[in-house]
Amino acid sequence: MLFVGDDWAQDHHDVELMDTAGRRLSKARLPEGVAGIERLHSMIGAELGEDSKAEVVIGIETDRGPWVQALIAAGYTVYAVNPLQASRYRERLAVSGAKSDGADAHMLADMVRTDSHQLRPISGDTADAEAVKVVTRAHKTLIWERTRTTQRLRHALLDYFPAALEAFDDLDAPDTLELLAKAADPVAAAKLTTTQISAALKRARRRGIPDKVTRIQAVLRAKHLGQPTAVTAAYAVSVRALISMLVTLNEQVKFLHTQVEDFFGEHPNAEIIRSQPGLGAILSARVLAEFGDDPHRYASAKARKNYAGTSPITRASGKKKAVTARHVRNDRLIDALIAQAFSALRVSPGARAYYEHQRARGIEFNAALRQLANRLVGILHGCLKTGTPYDEATAWSHRAHALAA
Repeated sequence: MLFVGDDWAQDHHDVELMDTAGRRLSKARLPEGVAGIERLHSMIGAELGEDSKAEVVIGIETDRGPWVQALIAAGYTVYAVNPLQASRYRERLAVSGAKSDGADAHMLADMVRTDSHQLRPISGDTADAEAVKVVTRAHKTLIWERTRTTQRLRHALLDYFPAALEAFDDLDAPDTLELLAKAADPVAAAKLTTTQISAALKRARRRGIPDKVTRIQAVLRAKHLGQPTAVTAAYAVSVRALISMLVTLNEQVKFLHTQVEDFFGEHPNAEIIRSQPGLGAILSARVLAEFGDDPHRYASAKARKNYAGTSPITRASGKKKAVTARHVRNDRLIDALIAQAFSALRVSPGARAYYEHQRARGIEFNAALRQLANRLVGILHGCLKTGTPYDEATAWSHRAHALAA
């Protein structure tokens, strides 16, 4: 076997080749790209010689990008080492805290040499699953960015134009953005006519327009505390910039929504995942994207739950024992699974009964919802393993038997 540590940067890689005894065979700094990957192949070939059956094991602190894909395509076993794991392992080798790129390459090679049984090789997800991951992550990222931008808009209005917050319920709604773009300061807003407000509400397909127009106009024309004219003008300029960003974000979120549905619909597991309670097209795509579709990645339902971050952590020492939630986890995945659990309460009697049972035991809302999400992950694992869609009776049959007993 040959072990390789790869400490990567944006434009180069520090690599070290190590044998089974931990002896350094060679090291180099390679450029990113085709030239660098060819040099790495040459270095490995020079050490292996004619031994084409030797296994090459590589440790690197990332699981994505063309470089990683090239390593996998070459037939190497690649371990994506968590940076936190690498940091802890580095402390085993140098308690002084010393750090360098070359030393990190040595550390990664030694780590996969001695502790590869504790690491997980990069999964063999299909190109279809990777495509779903790209569009779903872009979609969710823009949603998060829209939320942040909306909060910035809210804080700005609170500083100089609080009446706008009273007049408009949804700051990122199309009608709100249209009216604020036309009148971003209190004086201009007070001059908005009934016709202008009504037209904006109609384009946004609002209901009860006459009443809404009367209320909005009354709020905007009432007397409020404000800022000096120059300060108000400056705030108005910044608010119009935020409004332009929100308009664009709304358009792109809507566009990516359709792309997520299209890419997810092409995946072979789409029907099984979509059949799970509480999962619509978008949440289903996110679950697929973050779990991946490598059938050998999760050895058991427990392994999938551990990766999801829904299963608890037990810390026991002597007479003390504590069971806590996992905080180091895939935030995108746990976000989707908790949303699924909440939605499942409305559509699945089994999920509702399980949740109510947890609440009856005195478990708080968030913890009970997380436990339901954990149970749903196990159900999903079983469905994917057997290749069968979700069935309400089968999924919760064990609980029915337990209650009957």
